[in-house]
Amino acid sequence: MKYCWTTISVKDLDASIAFYRDIVKLPVKRRFPVGPGSEIAFLGDGETQIELIKHPHEAPPIGAGISLGFAVDSLDETLAFIAKQGIEVESGPFQPTDQIKFFYVLDPNGVRIQFAQST
Repeated sequence: MKYCWTTISVKDLDASIAFYRDIVKLPVKRRFPVGPGSEIAFLGDGETQIELIKHPHEAPPIGAGISLGFAVDSLDETLAFIAKQGIEVESGPFQPTDQIKFFYVLDPNGVRIQFAQST
């Protein structure tokens, strides 16, 4: 069995695509309609991707209990980039061990996004 994607129901597909494309740096692989007012987009390189889905009348759940982690080369550079984009750090940075440090931001739907640097 292979893990393929994480699905996130979104309020605003364009805003969510912009966040994952411009902030997390995931390329848009596919975007297509799936019915009246519904649309899906897949983002990411490699085997595992993020699926964003917009339904016209479905209220998406708040992102409580969900976080997506992304490895970065430099936490300091990523923090500076996030600040330049006007995105607030939700929590952190933390360094629970000598091997890792990380912080969280929220995507447009309240999903926690973790940027982590191995040290």
